[in-house]
Amino acid sequence: MATRLTRTDTLGHWRMRWNLGRDRYRVVAGLYAIGTPDNRAPVLLCANYKLSFDLLRRALDGLDAWLLVLDTKGINVWCAAGKGTFGTAEIVRRVTLSGLDEIVSHRTLIAPQLGAPGIAAHLVKKECGFRIVYGPVRAADIKAFLSAGQQATPAMRRVTFSLWERAILTPVELTIFGRKLLWIALLLLLLGGIGEGFFSFGNLWQRGGGAILTGLGGLVAGAVITPLLLPWLPGRAFATKGAMTGGAVAVGALLVYGPTLGVLNGIAFLLSITAVASYCGMNFTGSSTYTSPSGVEKEMRRALPLQMGTLLLAAAFWFAAAF
Repeated sequence: MATRLTRTDTLGHWRMRWNLGRDRYRVVAGLYAIGTPDNRAPVLLCANYKLSFDLLRRALDGLDAWLLVLDTKGINVWCAAGKGTFGTAEIVRRVTLSGLDEIVSHRTLIAPQLGAPGIAAHLVKKECGFRIVYGPVRAADIKAFLSAGQQATPAMRRVTFSLWERAILTPVELTIFGRKLLWIALLLLLLGGIGEGFFSFGNLWQRGGGAILTGLGGLVAGAVITPLLLPWLPGRAFATKGAMTGGAVAVGALLVYGPTLGVLNGIAFLLSITAVASYCGMNFTGSSTYTSPSGVEKEMRRALPLQMGTLLLAAAFWFAAAF
């Protein structure tokens, strides 16, 4: 397996960042050779999410190693560990299918640290005879980890969530809503036409168009501004952080356009941007270093009813303003 990435790989990574074929961005699970490994070469576990696979094989440039790719349905290590596809059963199955015990003389598998939530190391040892050693968080540290006798430094164990790491998540969040936005925009246009005289094409463009721009404002506030400002927004709940960002954007806009909108439309504007931004900001709670799987579920149970209620209240004020 080559360790140098091609232009096709780079283009694939760009497409994945924009959610273009993301669900199909995977490699075939199985055992791969990096360099010319022998029976003493290390065996590293990886998800079959191609971006993870490419980062790891590039980091192994110049080394001889085995790469055992698990079938995680094209999901990255961290998410797959939470979903159970990067876990004990799949490791044991891949070790057996590949005949790994006849290929290497040692009995050690190096698993990415972020895969730990899905792995019961004692069961892997019991069922296939291989012990699990947890490697560093980042593939870039794998050479130093192997050179140090498979020992990770505290820095290698630390998960970061820098400005750049947060920023590269935003295109996916924006495009995830793509198809939904099209149907929602059409619905808002039709509803915007309702008013005095029952229906007006003038209202359709003016009120419906305004509602679409309001929704897009909430989307940008929640899916772009919120993750960028994440460390500086108070509180732990992402729904709250998104609501604060959306509320601030709405208040800023109302200071300029409030007299034109009027009281009822202004209240609808404030409530809707806050609710949409809160919902979009909450999507990052499963992509961050801040929350656990149970924490994500707890936040969603509390926030979703509030977001839905706020949006319905905003719709009531918006309709009232039309008559």
